[in-house]
Amino acid sequence: MNDNLVEHVVYREILLAIIIRAGFDQDGISFFTPPEFSQQLAYMKRPAGYAIAPHFHNPIIREVEYTQEVLFIKRGRVRVDFYEEDRTHLESRQLCRGDVILLAHGGHGFEMLEESEIIEVKQGPYAGEKDKSRFAPKEKA
Repeated sequence: MNDNLVEHVVYREILLAIIIRAGFDQDGISFFTPPEFSQQLAYMKRPAGYAIAPHFHNPIIREVEYTQEVLFIKRGRVRVDFYEEDRTHLESRQLCRGDVILLAHGGHGFEMLEESEIIEVKQGPYAGEKDKSRFAPKEKA
């Protein structure tokens, strides 16, 4: 796997995020998330003529405790800030055009370093303001 193009942001053995850089390239299918995640993230590269059989997804009752979201940076440059549960800033990463990030745990915020276009995918149904708790960050002591 293109290990330098897949980054795991980890704090205290908790996976906060998975970043797949735009240059990632691998034949076949690569899953980046463990099977227990409520949001699954994979990359597929298939040759011309390859076919995926028509299919339906069966109704399965799933329980989702935390929202996990995937962001596709369509254009621009974005800084992602990661926070621990006490709202202290941990670290930051920059994302550029073509990068993808799965936000799995912990707090996060964003600053657009350039005009940016982002596509976001997350579980639904959306719970409105009950879905998130906004906060003022604390800096490390």
